[in-house]
Amino acid sequence: MSIQNLYNKVKRLPFILATISLTSFCQANDFKDHPSYNQFKQKAMQSYGLTESQIDWAMDGSKNLPNIINIMNRPGESKPWFQYKTNFLASSTIQRGMRFRDQYADTLNRAEQQFGVPQSVILGILGVETGYGANKGSFVTRDALATLGFGYERRAEYFQDELAALIAWSYKDGVPTNSIVGSYAGAIGYPQFMPSNIPKYGVDYDGNGHVDLRNSAVDAIGSIANYLAQHGWQRDQPIAFAARYTGNNPDAIISQDLTQPTPYGVLKSQGISPLNPLVKIDDLDMVNVIQLQESTGPIYYITYPNFQVITTYNRSRMYATALWLLGTEVTGN
Repeated sequence: MSIQNLYNKVKRLPFILATISLTSFCQANDFKDHPSYNQFKQKAMQSYGLTESQIDWAMDGSKNLPNIINIMNRPGESKPWFQYKTNFLASSTIQRGMRFRDQYADTLNRAEQQFGVPQSVILGILGVETGYGANKGSFVTRDALATLGFGYERRAEYFQDELAALIAWSYKDGVPTNSIVGSYAGAIGYPQFMPSNIPKYGVDYDGNGHVDLRNSAVDAIGSIANYLAQHGWQRDQPIAFAARYTGNNPDAIISQDLTQPTPYGVLKSQGISPLNPLVKIDDLDMVNVIQLQESTGPIYYITYPNFQVITTYNRSRMYATALWLLGTEVTGN
């Protein structure tokens, strides 16, 4: 037997022991009688090459968590900007980000050089997602995804697919599925990747032969940069500029689809311009305009394609703005 084969067998031992334990001490599966459960299993088997026994083992003991549905129906993005931003732009979070920045300065520099993604954006994502690792979530990921997959009709198929991806990834990674914890929506680790994104975009950035987004901040930094680069990040290009609007029909300039930018010259003629007069934007630059609600009224930003790339991580424009501003505070630029 080769050293690599021996390593792989040893690495999978915790999962194997866990599955033996599960078969010996069967627990209730709250979802096995759901009308779409068997269909879910068939799709998981076809998509990931899992066996029926592997799925049953992984799902044994799974619990329905109704409070997760309540959380999904009351997302943070339902708040106006002036309330939403206080969750992330707090001085304590900024100070924690600065300490994280200093601790992982070499890794952040390496990721910026390799992938072209600014340190400020990587730090912003880590801060908004988990407070730089301070809050990675405490929900059993399997149970969170199953609750949503079999109880949140609007996106049931998506969450069932992520549940299947979780089972496949946990088996390959050699860890019991029920040992993985994360957010109420099934996101995992420092960067809060959904399970299907871990094999797609996860990077072994600390060079230990294993992608570990739950425990390795170094892997998380490299993986976030890789994710954004693969989603079209434009090296050395702007993200956004604060703007002023002097027109009387903001609906005419606010972008409905960030993937469809407009030449700045067109928007400028309708009354939008950078708040800082020192900022110069070429009339041919393809940009969007977003509006957020401050306590004193609407505010505006002129955003570039890199802002849209951030929204592939989370579609909320408030989310993208918060992490951009947080990262700017943490890095000082």
